[in-house]
Amino acid sequence: MDSRPDPELSLRERKKRETRQRISDIATDLIGKRGFDAVTVAEIARAAGVSPMTVFNYFPRKEDLFLDRIPEAAGLFASAIRDRAPGEPPLAALRRLALRLLEERHPLGGVGDTFADFWRTVAASSALRARAREGVEEIEAALAAAFGGAGVADPELSAALTMAAYRTVFVASVRRLLAGDPVAEVARDHRRRLEAAFDALERAGLDG
Repeated sequence: MDSRPDPELSLRERKKRETRQRISDIATDLIGKRGFDAVTVAEIARAAGVSPMTVFNYFPRKEDLFLDRIPEAAGLFASAIRDRAPGEPPLAALRRLALRLLEERHPLGGVGDTFADFWRTVAASSALRARAREGVEEIEAALAAAFGGAGVADPELSAALTMAAYRTVFVASVRRLLAGDPVAEVARDHRRRLEAAFDALERAGLDG
């Protein structure tokens, strides 16, 4: 989650975001060190100085404590289409976002120095793997709604194919990071494959 302050947010909303971020950071640290099943919500709550009920107010499921960026991903991809420049095709806006996330080494960009440890933890937990798959479906649904709002003829198909392409590139890069390949090399190949994926999507006429 992006924890940078937003001047338009009320003090109460900023405090809520800070609390959510603190809980997530603590959960990520504990789960990353000990594994998903070895850490309880009660432990996370104690470490964060809140009650278990407060934890669940921010995160409906334990899995969401570790995979807390699913709502952010859905919002980013949908808003890239919704807030694109006049005349800019939806896929061009998504390409621009995907390349920016990669350049910033954003967790949703697919490549980063610490990403291997994160995904190693996910791979070791059937619950986290299942939640990650659900997250892809949630992001796809948000994309479909955004494509529909942009007047795309078949928004569900466009969203499904876009997510399949992005996920294929993302997963391949994660596997290389897990195998110990150099981050800079993986990032170069990730960018090349992203460009090729969006080229293919545009040739398929998914903007229409």
